[in-house]
Order: sequence, then C-alpha cells, then structure tokens
Amino acid sequence: MPWQVSEVLWTAGELMKLKFWGARGSTTVCGKDYLKYGGDTTCVEIRSKTGDLIIIDAGTGIRHLGKKLIKEGTSSFDMLFTHSHWDHIMGFPYFGPIYRKSSEIVLRGCSFCEESVREIVAKTMRPPGFPVKFEEISASFKFQSISAEKFEIGGIEIYPIELSHPNSGLGYRFKEDGKSFVFLTDNELGFAHPGARSFKDYADFCEGADLLVHDAEYTEKEYPKKKTWGHSTVNQALDLALKAKVKNLGLFHHNQDRTDSQVDKMLAFCKDEIKSGSLAMECFAVQAGQEIEL
Repeated sequence: MPWQVSEVLWTAGELMKLKFWGARGSTTVCGKDYLKYGGDTTCVEIRSKTGDLIIIDAGTGIRHLGKKLIKEGTSSFDMLFTHSHWDHIMGFPYFGPIYRKSSEIVLRGCSFCEESVREIVAKTMRPPGFPVKFEEISASFKFQSISAEKFEIGGIEIYPIELSHPNSGLGYRFKEDGKSFVFLTDNELGFAHPGARSFKDYADFCEGADLLVHDAEYTEKEYPKKKTWGHSTVNQALDLALKAKVKNLGLFHHNQDRTDSQVDKMLAFCKDEIKSGSLAMECFAVQAGQEIEL
C-alpha cells in the first residue's frame, strides 16, 4: 500500500484515494520541530475511483487543497464536517474555490448540532473578524444535514456515528468496492459526552476496516488533567484498533505542542505493542501531505 507524502495532481484510477492536508489539533503550529507531521489543522481529501471528491473538515490544511483544486480545474464537490470547533472550520475563508463562480459545493453537517451547516461556515467570515461576508462570495452552495443514517456520494457509501466530544459531532466510515476507511477524530474513548456511543459500539463500527484514523492526542500521563476535553490517548486508540481488528491504524489530531520526535515516540510505542503481541496490524502517525490508496 503506497503511503507517501507528495504533491501530484489526482488522476482517475481503480482505488479510493485519500490525502491528508492537516493532522494537527486545536491550533496551527510552525517551526523546525513540526516539519515531519505538519502544523495545519484537520482537512482530508477523498477521491472515489470514479472521480467523486469529498472533503472532510475545513481546518487550515484546506488552503493548500484549494490551490490544488483550482490548478486541476475541479469545481464540483461535497464537504462533510465532523463538528464545528474552530480548528475544523477556520480554514474555510482561505479556501480558494469559494471565490470562483464556477464552484458548486454541497456542504453537509450534523443535523443534531446547535447550528446549521450554513451557520457553521458563515460565522468564520462574520465581521469584524473577516473582511468578506459569506453572502458576498461567488461559489454556489447547497446545504444538507446529516443524521446517523447511511447515505451515498457518488460511488462511496458513508456511515456516520456520533462522536464522544463536547458539543457533539460525527465520525464516518467510507466504503467503496469492499474497501473501507474510518475517520474518528475528536473522539474521547475514556469519557462519554452527551450523545456518545459505547466503546463496543465504536469497535463494532470500525470492525475490519482497511484503515482507521483515530484521535490520539494524549499520552496516558497527560490524560488525567485533560479528561472531558474530548480527546483520546494513544493507548485508547490502539486498544480500539486492536479490538476492532482493523488492518491499519493512523494516529491523528497531534497535540499542538507535540514535536515530531515526541510523535515518533508515540508511534514507536504502538509498533512495539503490536510486535510484542505478534498482531497483524500496521500503525503510522498521519503526516500532512500523506497520500493513501485503499
């Protein structure tokens, strides 16, 4: 499975393709200690084998994705939101395609959130915080809510599940031609927030996935002071992946203060646990710019 960091343009193929444009949590970071895993916040690109484009979240990584979409001439796509916290939406005003009349964008958000999906993105452009109002941008938008029911975008089946996170949210399982990708960021496995599912429910949801990307923000030592903040430890993410018998685990939502070397240590811990148990699973820490084919 070719998992690499690259800047190639997308071309049609036979596999579902993913690209991670941001893997950082809470806020952006920069500097020599954050080059390997990147400093941009959550944004994931999914391409079906037939060319359908789905974007998950509009963290700061979406700015780079926008430049790529303009370069390749992509103007029609869907955007899904996991939830409305700032690090998952603050890149929206800097997403180039929203300023182009040719862009046709379907925005989908959680139906049980306090705000509509339109309000979630519009507030990022509300004066005096930003000089251009949402009502003034050129793209055409459609707004749709998402419940906990299965839906489809092009050839991809999408199964939502409620996250364990303050103010609620949704995780997703994407399925195409028998391959599946589960994305559960901002999901606290050690504490049940309102609307949360049980650990067993999450394990059942992830069962047998080709790839699970899960929140792994904290170490076990850090967690007691951060409990109820809405994020999991690396141990909890690994435990979920093992119980769900997924093929690959991607550690995600790297803490804003976590250096590359510290993320490497978290990854090494996971690899050692997997090796010591002679388990059939691979693990990696998600890097900004990383591409995966399922």
